[in-house]
Amino acid sequence: MYGSGQLHRSRQIAQNLFFYTWMGYGNNCNTTLFTNVLRGAHPHIIVDPGLIADEIGEQCFDSLAASIQDDGFRIEDVGLIINTHAHPDHCGANEAVVERSKKSENGKESEAIVTLTQEDDEYRQTLAKSLYSLLGMDPPQFEAFFYLQEGELTLGKQQALNLQVLHTPGHSPGSVCLYCPDTKVLITGDVVFFGSIGRTDFPGGSLATLMQSIEKLSSLDVEYILPGHSTEYGALIEGSDKVKRNFQAIKMMF
Repeated sequence: MYGSGQLHRSRQIAQNLFFYTWMGYGNNCNTTLFTNVLRGAHPHIIVDPGLIADEIGEQCFDSLAASIQDDGFRIEDVGLIINTHAHPDHCGANEAVVERSKKSENGKESEAIVTLTQEDDEYRQTLAKSLYSLLGMDPPQFEAFFYLQEGELTLGKQQALNLQVLHTPGHSPGSVCLYCPDTKVLITGDVVFFGSIGRTDFPGGSLATLMQSIEKLSSLDVEYILPGHSTEYGALIEGSDKVKRNFQAIKMMF
């Protein structure tokens, strides 16, 4: 449905899982929100908040915040920002989320924290600078609170969210995908899309490495793929048969 955030389309995937498809004309990513997971005043987790504004001036972050509010939640209540990788269209709004989340809790100041892989954090500050320059952008300014590592990541009260972090390089050196075994949801960032894959011609990209990562993902039991961008075929992929066919088609094409 559309609400006040006209540039995003909201879809509830599970009880505490919302997917926000970017519907604007400029380049920005899709976003995932896990609600009411963490303890305290910042219970929500956001994956890839995207840009503040894109190359044609669309107000991406304001639209996302409005769409989240339409669903009954607030960007101010985000406690954890997870970046699948360090390209600006996925992490450019990190600091905006942090700033909006600042509040006093039990007499102490608290705010959202950021995580990504160490490989992509180093990439953001080194090799990716040429990409940012090409795009006419400064490297996104944020500080990682901890680094993601491949394996289990359990978050929240009473183990409210169980994720598997999968290191899936190729689009960038430290790209990750997130798999939720409880709901069979796979958040793919820019590794795999509906009928396509992420670009590998950026600094740090490798088609051979990306295809190895996709082979790794294709063995999972997946009901939903939530990709970082939409294609002409659509946004999310729903249904295990469609997911399998998507992987098969990609392996044949690339």
